[in-house]
Amino acid sequence: MTSLSRELVFLILQFLEEEKFKETVHKLEQESGFLFNMKYFEEKALAGEWDEVEKYLSGFTKVDDNRYSMKIFFEIRKQKYLEALDRNDRAKAVEILVKDLKVFSTFNEELYKEITQLLTLENFRENEQLSKYGDTKSARSIMLVELKKLIESNPLFREKLVFPTLKASRLRTLINQSLNWQHQLCKNPRPNPDIKTLFTDHACSPQNGARAPTPVTLPVAAIAKPSTYVPLGVHGAFPPAAASANASALAGWMANANPPSSVQSANVAASSLSVPSNQVSVLKHPRPSSTPLGMIDYQNSDHEQLIKRLRTAQSVDDVTYPAPPQHVSWSLDDLPRTVACTIHQGSSVTSMDFHPSHQTLLAVGCSNGEIALWDVGLREKLVSKAFKICDYNACSPHCQAAFVRDSSISVSRVSWSPDGNLIGVAFTKHLVHLFAYQGPNDLRQHLEIDAHSGSVNDLAFSHPNKQLCVVTCGNDKLVKVWDLAGRILFCFEGHEAPVYSICPHHKENIQFIFSTAVDGKIKAWLYDNVGSRVDYDAPGRWCTRMLYSADGSRLFSCGTSKDGDSFLVEWNESEGAIKRTYTGFRKKSTGVVQFDTTRNHFLAAGEDNQIKFWDMDSNNVITSIDADGGLPGLPCLKFNKEGNLLVVTTADNGFKILANADGIRTLRAIEARSYEASRAPTEMKNGVDPISRSVERQKSLDDVSDKTKAWELVEIVEPVQCRAVTMPDSTDPDNKVARLLYTNSGFGILALGFNGVQKLWKWSRNEQNPSGKATASIVPQHWLPNTGLVMTNDVPENYEEAVPCIALSKNDSYVMSACGGKVSLFNMMTFKVMTTFMAPPPASTFLAFHPQDNNILAIGMEDSTIHIYNVRVDEVKTKLKGHQKRITGLAFSSNLNVLVSTGADAQICFWYTESWEKRKSITIQLPAGRVPVGDTRVQFHSDQVRMLVCHETQLAVYDASKMERIRQWVPQDVLSAPISCATYSCNSQLVYASFADGNIGVFDADNLRLRCRIAPSAYLSQASSNSQTLFPLVVTAHPQEPNQLAVGMTDGSVKVIEPSESEGKWGVAVPVDNGMQNGRTASPSIANNPAPEQLQR
Repeated sequence: MTSLSRELVFLILQFLEEEKFKETVHKLEQESGFLFNMKYFEEKALAGEWDEVEKYLSGFTKVDDNRYSMKIFFEIRKQKYLEALDRNDRAKAVEILVKDLKVFSTFNEELYKEITQLLTLENFRENEQLSKYGDTKSARSIMLVELKKLIESNPLFREKLVFPTLKASRLRTLINQSLNWQHQLCKNPRPNPDIKTLFTDHACSPQNGARAPTPVTLPVAAIAKPSTYVPLGVHGAFPPAAASANASALAGWMANANPPSSVQSANVAASSLSVPSNQVSVLKHPRPSSTPLGMIDYQNSDHEQLIKRLRTAQSVDDVTYPAPPQHVSWSLDDLPRTVACTIHQGSSVTSMDFHPSHQTLLAVGCSNGEIALWDVGLREKLVSKAFKICDYNACSPHCQAAFVRDSSISVSRVSWSPDGNLIGVAFTKHLVHLFAYQGPNDLRQHLEIDAHSGSVNDLAFSHPNKQLCVVTCGNDKLVKVWDLAGRILFCFEGHEAPVYSICPHHKENIQFIFSTAVDGKIKAWLYDNVGSRVDYDAPGRWCTRMLYSADGSRLFSCGTSKDGDSFLVEWNESEGAIKRTYTGFRKKSTGVVQFDTTRNHFLAAGEDNQIKFWDMDSNNVITSIDADGGLPGLPCLKFNKEGNLLVVTTADNGFKILANADGIRTLRAIEARSYEASRAPTEMKNGVDPISRSVERQKSLDDVSDKTKAWELVEIVEPVQCRAVTMPDSTDPDNKVARLLYTNSGFGILALGFNGVQKLWKWSRNEQNPSGKATASIVPQHWLPNTGLVMTNDVPENYEEAVPCIALSKNDSYVMSACGGKVSLFNMMTFKVMTTFMAPPPASTFLAFHPQDNNILAIGMEDSTIHIYNVRVDEVKTKLKGHQKRITGLAFSSNLNVLVSTGADAQICFWYTESWEKRKSITIQLPAGRVPVGDTRVQFHSDQVRMLVCHETQLAVYDASKMERIRQWVPQDVLSAPISCATYSCNSQLVYASFADGNIGVFDADNLRLRCRIAPSAYLSQASSNSQTLFPLVVTAHPQEPNQLAVGMTDGSVKVIEPSESEGKWGVAVPVDNGMQNGRTASPSIANNPAPEQLQR
């Protein structure tokens, strides 16, 4: 449930409390889980209604959620047990002991035994610890003191213990305001409307003569006074009920938004609130008497159409929609990912925008106030304008004082007008400049506006009433609209914090502006003086920018919270609610993530020194790139209108141009035209021969665009070429590493050996490693709890034949593993075995947590079945049968709602996770003459659609949605040994594969082309590197660092490997059209289901 829905629940709770629906109130509290009513909980506990106490508590937590929850339930059940003993009801005490307290025996067996021994005593007060137990009433009171402390400390109850501050009868107030607004929109409003139902929109029946509208009140005799209600915590916003599907997008937002409590504008004072003595307040919207400067009249045809739309179903015939777009097939090759050139600007770039029709013409704004025009096809700066105040005397005193105090200034936004004739520039102090663009080297200042008090944070162009205007916003909390003569047309007031961004748009003939402020508030404005039509909270509630797709049909926003969490979402315009949240942001950001859209299909955002791409219709990152390095932590980026070029800022005061195949052709064509033009007779200008300049540019483009000619496989053969660290106390020839994984936090590594022993290594935070995350530069600690316990699995006598398996919970709090015996659940803090289950036969061979529910586990078995097991109730829900040999791999896709299984029979099975029915079964294509032996592993790409399948004979990429293979690579050339293991990097951009001769291959994930080989001599000692039996059995990738991997060796050792600090990554991407270059093969992959003879070597 989204955040605004929570507020709706609170309004309903308040209404139910005022109407004295006591039982319903507490039922809603429990079922929603939004409000823990401590007063009600205390009443039930003091009354000894233990079943109701636990039932109410179960809406907020379960016994095993965390240590606080476990203690809460234990104290309640202990008290119930002691009360049964105190009244000599031994049968009830035994029942409580067996049914309620037994669950705690797995966590503290000694305590459970001690509680059981109380049954043998005539009076349990004979036990020393219970000697001070008084009567039942006092014992319950003492218990409640402890419970309140535990509940307040429990993170699951955070923000659920205080009711938000609401005015009495808030829900009734909102309904009255809605009815009054509906009455205001009546064509023939009656003075005393008769409201008989809330089930349909109100409309007065026609009558002769027009009458003035009057406030509407609910037809109730009186409004009950609310009784005292336990206060509850503040929560975020809710998406209200959907507007009619036929209403326009903005009308949907407006019809559903909470009306503002006050409306202010340049010409209209705050709207009045009438509060009759016998009714709740009703919002009115006074109509202005005049319209400024000939802009849209409040009562003209455009506004009338909006009024019709606000009536939703009454005017569906008035609404027209564009034809649905034709389905187009997209691929990653459509994304501009190849670095075409790097350009040095000279100062930090703060904003960029491509010309709307000249695809290589780029406007750049800088931190020193300079703006520049670049033709990125020519790599030439066409013109540059340093910041200069045109008319100092015309500036306001505040503006003049600001420059006297500090003359520095930066560009906050640069933007082309839709026709490409103007460039708008917003600055961090007061001013906006408009430049007229009349040719490649002709950029003239057209206008200077003293626009805002303080920083001008954003600028955009709009076309209200078919008149080109400039829209700005600033730190003065205002949104302003200007004509091209610098006259202010509208000034929108209503934000309570500096306005961060604006997004003008139109739906059919309705023009509007979205604005976002640094308090996370989103508002929408029509070009009138009635005030904001929308008041919503953006995810993260801090700086957010909104953008439409190129065709204007889809609305997105991207922003960052003050805590550094970033949010990229798509909005459902008809409801004003979040439709989709995109995942993939990994690090806490110190600034605001920037994003852009292209081709009505892709999103891109700059974060973590990378560019991340999303398909608009998929929640997960489809790919991410570092653009050959050199990007800042939060790079700015911008697509051109065709989407074939992407510009991104660099950390060294410049920017890079990235291109797809079409973009490369466009750049080459520009170079070619320039070269041909330069061959005509010309005169030397400024002492430079234009012909030589063009030849140099042509050579530069060839160097950049034809990087395939210079590509060569990177081979890491010396220890100085990479960083590697061996985990202490890991080497044990008798305990080969069978399974290896990083903790989800990235702070540690967990290894499971063939003898069933698990080892954990952790990195500490210190000056050398401030993040505390795993690194090859520092030796970690072999971590053990204070008790010295070791995580040891139940193993059979012939454990050498067992198949170890392991799975880690999302929060790193516990790990499940097995090694031929029972599955053990270990506490990661204490290393204690919390419980065991699934005793053989058959033995467990693979474990995978369900992505939506940590209590559901898929367990692959030795007998080829898959058990879907519920840990909480200790029950196998279903058994899946489809393989012929033991299960060797399991992976869930949350996007496709499928479970994919692989087995030693070389089969891949696809299962629906809703019904657990098998969708399809396919066999991996083995080389001729090979029988199905060895493990087949599977792992999903971050897009949750593609998946990596690994067998000793091949690497393959499958499309799980189509259940077919799209790419394959077989061992060859420098990597000809069998594959022992493979995994995606954390961003799914690379594939790491280990081989039985000690080599490690780094492949491009998209095409499975080898980009780097790490020889055993680079990470093993000289003596070890020559061993024929020492090689990695398993490889795993760091969850946040895409260029860090770890390997588990046949001698029991574990090593973390990273590129050298000077390189920072494993080689460079292999050009797609690369074959045999410089005498070295690019180790091509085989695509699209090759014939069997292609796999023979």
